[in-house]
Amino acid sequence: MSRQAATAVSIASIASIVSTVFSAVVLLAAAPARAADPALGPTLQKIKEGNLIAIGHRTSSIPFSYYDENQKVIGYSQDLCQKVIDQVKLKLNAPSLEVRMVPVTAQNRTPLLQNGTIDLECGVTSNLKNRWQQVSFATNFFVASSRILTRRDSGIKDFADLAGKAVVTNAGTTSEQLLRNLNEHRKMNMQLQSAKDYGEAFLILQSGRVAAYVMDDVLLAGARTTAQKPGDWLLTGTPFGAEPYAFMVRKDDPQFKQLVDATLSELMKNGEIKKMYAKWFTFPIPPKNVSFNFPMSETVSRLYATPTDKPMD
Repeated sequence: MSRQAATAVSIASIASIVSTVFSAVVLLAAAPARAADPALGPTLQKIKEGNLIAIGHRTSSIPFSYYDENQKVIGYSQDLCQKVIDQVKLKLNAPSLEVRMVPVTAQNRTPLLQNGTIDLECGVTSNLKNRWQQVSFATNFFVASSRILTRRDSGIKDFADLAGKAVVTNAGTTSEQLLRNLNEHRKMNMQLQSAKDYGEAFLILQSGRVAAYVMDDVLLAGARTTAQKPGDWLLTGTPFGAEPYAFMVRKDDPQFKQLVDATLSELMKNGEIKKMYAKWFTFPIPPKNVSFNFPMSETVSRLYATPTDKPMD
């Protein structure tokens, strides 16, 4: 074969290969991409594609969301959350769906939800109107009021008795805002400290560095059960406000919110939630097998009779 003929064959071969590759690229470009299912919405679609749901939880919010002695997340919020996870598995036909537990704080829970690190926040977050600008809330599952935890012999009985004293609360909470407002408007001259979570705040109180711990009543009752001598601590003060707790979901995702709402509302309507409540608030629970002795209030009972996602102003 002449050099010219060999060159011609080589050029023809290259042209054929280029043509084949080009055709394949065109076919791939023309092939329709697997479209997202609009019926699922962004969160359920994300969960489906990754076969994973990421749950934001608290680490020491007894009895709602905390670690047991084996570092397993347990609590009332987690039991309710598991019901939601079960419904997600049914909705997506994904019985082997992976569940990733992600610890969150009052400071980072919102950004972690917004950036997709977590898909659902199951903790003790108050459903407040101004928070709806950044997130949405599912059906309320509890209602709490701010009160005071102090040593039984401290002499503190109500909020007026906190004037001039050192007080601790949780950073980024409505109780922190309450105390700052009292200082500003009533000139109470409290020395305020902000802890990262409930465990740290109660340790500060027990150390004697502050005279009182102000937070949601049920969470103070939970903190008290962790003390060596729970009877040494007094839950006192006129209940301040009425804060509904709810799970946070991402904004503009009605499909996922509807699934969470429907799950919780059904538990309330069929009465199952009352058994779940009793388990965590009227019977002995970990870590010390001490009972909260915190029977269901009329406010919570009314909530379960008529479920709502209405926020507190």
